Amino acid sequence: MQRVVFKKMQRQTIGLSLTLFAALCCLPNVLWALAPTAAQSDTMESMIATLEERHYASKSYDDLLSAQHLSAYLDSLDPQRMFFMAADIAAFTPWEKRLDDLSRDGDLTPAFTIFARYQEQLRARLEGTLEALPQLVAGFDYSLDESLAIDRGERPWAESTAQLNDRWRKQIKNQALSLRLAEQSEADILETLTRRYTNQLYRLDQYNEQDVFAVYANALTELYDPHTSYFSPRKAENFDINMSLSFDGIGAVLQADDEYTKIVRLVPAGPADKQGQLRPSDLVIGVGQDTEGPLENVIGWRLDEVVDLIRGPRETYVRLEVIPSKGKTDERRIIAIERNQVKLEEQSAQSRVIEVKDSDGRPRKIGVIDIPAFYIDFAALRRGDEDYKSTTRDVRRLIDELEAEGVDGLVIDLRNNGGGSLQEANDLTGLFIEYGPTVQIRSAQRRVWRDGKRRRSAYYEGPIGVLINRLSASASEIFAGAIQDYGRGLVVGNQSFGKGTVQSLLDLPEGQLKVTESKFYRISGDSTQHRGVLPDITFPSLFNHEDIGESSLDHALDWDQISPVRHRDYNLLGALLPTLKSRHQQRALADPDFLYLTDQVMMAEETKNLATLPLSETARKAMRTAQADKALAIENKRRQTKGQPLLDSLLVEDPSAVTEETSDETQGPDANVATGEPAADQPAAQAGEKDSEDEPDVLLLETGRILADLMALTQVSVATRSESR
Repeated sequence: MQRVVFKKMQRQTIGLSLTLFAALCCLPNVLWALAPTAAQSDTMESMIATLEERHYASKSYDDLLSAQHLSAYLDSLDPQRMFFMAADIAAFTPWEKRLDDLSRDGDLTPAFTIFARYQEQLRARLEGTLEALPQLVAGFDYSLDESLAIDRGERPWAESTAQLNDRWRKQIKNQALSLRLAEQSEADILETLTRRYTNQLYRLDQYNEQDVFAVYANALTELYDPHTSYFSPRKAENFDINMSLSFDGIGAVLQADDEYTKIVRLVPAGPADKQGQLRPSDLVIGVGQDTEGPLENVIGWRLDEVVDLIRGPRETYVRLEVIPSKGKTDERRIIAIERNQVKLEEQSAQSRVIEVKDSDGRPRKIGVIDIPAFYIDFAALRRGDEDYKSTTRDVRRLIDELEAEGVDGLVIDLRNNGGGSLQEANDLTGLFIEYGPTVQIRSAQRRVWRDGKRRRSAYYEGPIGVLINRLSASASEIFAGAIQDYGRGLVVGNQSFGKGTVQSLLDLPEGQLKVTESKFYRISGDSTQHRGVLPDITFPSLFNHEDIGESSLDHALDWDQISPVRHRDYNLLGALLPTLKSRHQQRALADPDFLYLTDQVMMAEETKNLATLPLSETARKAMRTAQADKALAIENKRRQTKGQPLLDSLLVEDPSAVTEETSDETQGPDANVATGEPAADQPAAQAGEKDSEDEPDVLLLETGRILADLMALTQVSVATRSESR
């Protein structure tokens, strides 16, 4: 009882503590607009207890972790050292060994005090930049020999205002130079940069208490491992949508556009698409519920707040007041749309057929199933919905369709598939084996249990290839590893991501905690953690393994092994792998598209070592020309081999160019406010791993050819054995 009373008193004194600490941090003029809530204090206490009790690493939140938490929080707010100064960091240092004690008691004073200082610094910097921008842009001397560091995260905190001003001057000059090289006039450059910094200032005012708490909480969770994270209520809802590939709403993708909410696109066959009146680029200025009643003006609202108004139960109506995309700002139109289930079909498994020839020249039809994620609608499954959405159900249907088309084999394309449901990885593997274990899972208490297909049943018996790359992670690695261990198919591509941990979603007083509770192991006993799945045949990759993958992430758990599991060996490959590799290498040396990809990889390796960007116009042009010449040379090399006309020039994007507008769906609590860079768990896919629709998918075609060779060799091998009997 005494502890409960103490907690209540503690909650009441948080606001006073904030004010006192503001004075200690020399912040007498800060207006404390944001303060922690009682629910957030309870959430922090519960989160710490859960991390210590249930995380696989069994790590205690002590003084050492407290110091790391403070450092991680500062890095989350100011990763490029553009706002805080050394004096600010010194003022925060007394908290280094106190965050653990304060957080256990639900005291979030440090989080909100530090954020207030960040917000004050950022606001002053953006307002000062906007005021000085005309003089800055007009006064830039592009003939000076100076440069901008590309990786600015390791530089020390600025010791003086002058040093910080110089960092900002160089950043703005780099942006202006990129626009200048894009042939924008000085007036256009000024207009673009003014709009960019005005939008950043506008977004700064939209931060709320949940945003601050989420950044602070995740600065702690990431110290346990890269995949343990706190989900705010909004992020938890979006996670469910991504897992189920469906939600109730109107099916419109929204984006903040200055003070307006803009329609980016409509989900095909969604309610808005079927209704037919809403158009991309329409601006939403009001939202009303049902077919009658008041419209709420949403100009200046946060994007997620507008989304909350538009989403709702199916078979209810929402009315949108919009400014038509081709209209004037004084034009208005009200559109009533009935909400319904929106299915994100473009993110579900898809199939197609490619035709290749094996090494003997015989044509082969190869079915390709592209699986972008391992999804399942758990809510529909729990409701007993017979038509619930899942990866395995979709793939089973696609296999039936492809077999009806007479395909000779299947390629399962898992490139860029970051994982998802563990259950779906197991069930999907069951479509390709008769029965048996697919994965071993070891808990924090070191107990091991096995999951897989427990009953014999029909399965696809034809030859399969699994195509992976560096962004194939988690559930993708379980599936690819099982296919490889069973000898059921051929795994080709690149070493996978290396995420060999299992997370559970646990409810907190506010939001959810995704916590790593287990590690999974292949039936061979090997963990995929850190190491990933190594393909049977390796392709060139534009992904740098030193920069992308589990091994590149801080606080990643280690690789290890446990005992293997007895399992059937389908022996699809047998002793044929050396022959398959040899034939692949012969083709790769003669294939213009494959050689082109190899040359691109080499050029990317040269570019990655670039440490600075020149701020001299002459030097920047020379850098761009050199890169364009290399790109032109490898493109003409491909064209010459194919007997196509050669090019005189090739337009190459300036690698230093800053896009004029960043999607505002990434802005806010999961992004750095000043730069607009999303804070993603995994890097985005790079060009070249999956070619555009206008270019052949070189790696997929080669996977098909390897699979065709496997079929040809297997048939010869079977015939030889029959004769010997």
